[in-house]
Amino acid sequence: MKQQSIIKISLIIKALNEEKNIASTIQSAIDALQGFSSEIILADSYSTDRTVEIASQYNIRIVQITHPNERCCGVGGQLGYQYATGEFVWLIDGDMTIEKSFLAHALKFLDDHPKTAGVGGRVVERNLESLEFRSRVQRAPKDLLPGLVDRLDGGGVYRRTAIDGLGYFTNRNLHAYEEYELAVRLRSHDWELYRIDKVAVSHFGHQTEAYQLLLKRWQSGYVLGIGELFKSAIGKNYLTLLIKEVREIRVYAVVAIGWTVLGIILVFGLIYKHAISSYILYFLITPFLGMIIKKKSISTGIYSVVSWHAYALGLIGGLLKKQTSPHLTISSIEINNKIN
Repeated sequence: MKQQSIIKISLIIKALNEEKNIASTIQSAIDALQGFSSEIILADSYSTDRTVEIASQYNIRIVQITHPNERCCGVGGQLGYQYATGEFVWLIDGDMTIEKSFLAHALKFLDDHPKTAGVGGRVVERNLESLEFRSRVQRAPKDLLPGLVDRLDGGGVYRRTAIDGLGYFTNRNLHAYEEYELAVRLRSHDWELYRIDKVAVSHFGHQTEAYQLLLKRWQSGYVLGIGELFKSAIGKNYLTLLIKEVREIRVYAVVAIGWTVLGIILVFGLIYKHAISSYILYFLITPFLGMIIKKKSISTGIYSVVSWHAYALGLIGGLLKKQTSPHLTISSIEINNKIN
């Protein structure tokens, strides 16, 4: 049981091999928290570069997972939460910089709206060289627009009392969708989430070429996230809501079913002579043409369909992956204990 604290804000920075960005992230956090009773916690997922070395130059707290095989997107937030003592918890990534004026606006909104569990702001994407991030900006997802939202992707300021009522902050099993999983649990407990029309952070995402990034996400296990998310919701009261809201689950499930049907057709292809060619035309070629027309771009359309197939396999892999109780304490060490 954590002792009651007079600290107002616990800022958690999730990091894994962010030596390029971590100094600017930490400095922006220090600047943003001036005038607030606060603490900055770097939650490191066993970085192998100079992330921790650079971060150690600042007056912050640094904690790190003990076992590198536990690396995933969900583990960082929960690791930081284990050490956080603030009345509010602010979660950002190690490749972001904070807009200094945002926090005051977020706290005022939370004070004025007691049913709101978390507040985010506008996320400015600074890397538009990558096809994936360019597509994200062009899509303008509803959850990134001001107003009531179903999640706070890009980080948010959360009310501690709302999180404590759930039992854990972010799900340590998830390689992706950890912020949505947190959000759907909060909303299932009648909390609301809101994105205000103020810039919160600038995001300096991967500059890796789209297909190399997709390969990297295979190697890191990120593609498993959609299946892990679905598995974590089985038996919960928000499963139906999750299926309704997370369009990717439906898309990847259809693709996975399509591959299953193709396998059946291949087995019985000798009986149904034209089945294979007809199905391949429908299942493989038609989506490419459809997405090229929809995206008005050959490269974006092709990448969209290729990624569907990659994540469809990830959906299956995530469903098969064993999960640890998200309520259990994450094994970690405290590298230093500098409170801002």
